[in-house]
Amino acid sequence: MKKKLLQFLFFFVVMGLTIYAVFQGNDLNEVMTAVHGMNKFWLIPAAILAVLFVMCEGIMIRDLLRLLGHENSLIRCFSYSFIGYFYSGITPSASGGQPLQLYYMNQDGNNLSDSSVVLLTVAFFSRIVLTVIGIFLLIFTHGWLLTYFQGYMFVYYLGLILNTLVAAGILGVMVAPQVVLKIANGVDTLLVKMRILKRSPERRVKIVNFVDGYKGAVNFLIRHKEKIAYLFFFTLLQRVTLYVLTWFVYKGFGLSGAGFFKVIFLQAAIYVSVEMLPLPGAQGITELLYHNVFGAIFGSFLTPSLLVVRGLDFYMLMLVSLVFVLYRFFRTKRITSLPGRTSSGEAK
Repeated sequence: MKKKLLQFLFFFVVMGLTIYAVFQGNDLNEVMTAVHGMNKFWLIPAAILAVLFVMCEGIMIRDLLRLLGHENSLIRCFSYSFIGYFYSGITPSASGGQPLQLYYMNQDGNNLSDSSVVLLTVAFFSRIVLTVIGIFLLIFTHGWLLTYFQGYMFVYYLGLILNTLVAAGILGVMVAPQVVLKIANGVDTLLVKMRILKRSPERRVKIVNFVDGYKGAVNFLIRHKEKIAYLFFFTLLQRVTLYVLTWFVYKGFGLSGAGFFKVIFLQAAIYVSVEMLPLPGAQGITELLYHNVFGAIFGSFLTPSLLVVRGLDFYMLMLVSLVFVLYRFFRTKRITSLPGRTSSGEAK
């Protein structure tokens, strides 16, 4: 409970600083008037795309669980994805989502090993797809990136490098898991000797579990090769929903001049830059990059558009996710309070 309270406190501190930075130097009345005047015809599909982004993960979870012999309703799997989104949003580097997803998946009768493989497989394709998008943008839109990112181009390079390293680590586990395990343990030993880290048996166990988990995901994919292309392109579709959302907001403010692909590619570049950074929900840095990158495209509607885009693709989703979190929390509390029930909801 103490850890959760600290996470919430950190989240709201970052959110408060972000809101202060966004509105600094802006007339609040003018900004809200511009937001209110947005064409709601474009706002509705933008909101739908935001929700669809999270729901796509639920669809993948349902399909992968079914392959492993676990039947779950689509609504239940949507709850897993929204719960994961919420806890990833309040923890640095989105590290808090999967443990809670595993907890509720196990509570619903899905065993931990299969659930772990499913979540690791989804995470695997998320990293790979984001890396592919980042490399694609660097090769084919390098001129745009230099023009619009300007002095923040180093953030894009950092984000791409971090994504690539994680993707390379995953591929390394796929090809030679024992080699990766030895390298990881060697790096851990070196950092301990340099007194950067303290000696920790628990950390060694986490490294082993990480490698074993991805080995399980790889073996799963080997058994279901026909799913590889499906998962890749479905994850790509999931990512694109958020990029197109910004285009709808652009049209909603009655703007023109910037092409469809320019808007969605620049938004994709922002996500490549920030997603691996250790901030809850990538708050602050996302708004900073948006303000810098889209300044010339949204013009006087820059701050209003930022409020709408971030309001839809993060804060609205956090509120929707909170509904699922509270529902599952009180449902679990009610079930475990029944006579003859265990903490997993099963009869003793």
